[in-house]
Amino acid sequence: MTDSPDNPGFSGIPDAVSEPKRRFAVQLVWIIPIIAALIGLSLGVKAFMDRGEIITITFKTGEGMEAGKTKIKYKDVQIGEVRALAISEDRSHVIVTAEIYKDARRLLVQDTRFWVVRARISGGNVSGLGTLLGGSYIGIDVGSSTEPRTEFAGLETPPVVSMDVPGREFVLHADDAGSLDTASPIFYRRTKREKG
Repeated sequence: MTDSPDNPGFSGIPDAVSEPKRRFAVQLVWIIPIIAALIGLSLGVKAFMDRGEIITITFKTGEGMEAGKTKIKYKDVQIGEVRALAISEDRSHVIVTAEIYKDARRLLVQDTRFWVVRARISGGNVSGLGTLLGGSYIGIDVGSSTEPRTEFAGLETPPVVSMDVPGREFVLHADDAGSLDTASPIFYRRTKREKG
């Protein structure tokens, strides 16, 4: 362009040159939401893969149990947690919904037993004193069956003999229990037989 009397002062301006548009230009502002979405997706997949087994246990009462706080323990190792408590439709018992961790699913078999561990005094024996500070929890005694199960009827008292303890269990019948109670000693020829 040249200066002319009709168009003065345009001689110093360069001519416009057009640049081709970038085909795959990603604006910097979209990188953060894309990374956040990928992280959220990966966390969701991990949570889905690591989810535990949901089971139900029925007890006569919900004493000592609280949703989100009561733990389920096997050999004093936490393997699950109570998720919800509900009263049955006929109001005769409490239904406990619990989640058992993924790596403990193999413990859920037909003859597995559950009970609430709390401080108890019976027959001169005291048990569950640790629950006075830490709170009650649900104990588990794993059975020997290989058939899986997800619905259980909880015991009202702890089992006298655990499945993994050697020995036998006998049922004695009598007209009167006398002073017998759970964990009463058994004598043979006036000699107390010790465990093990």
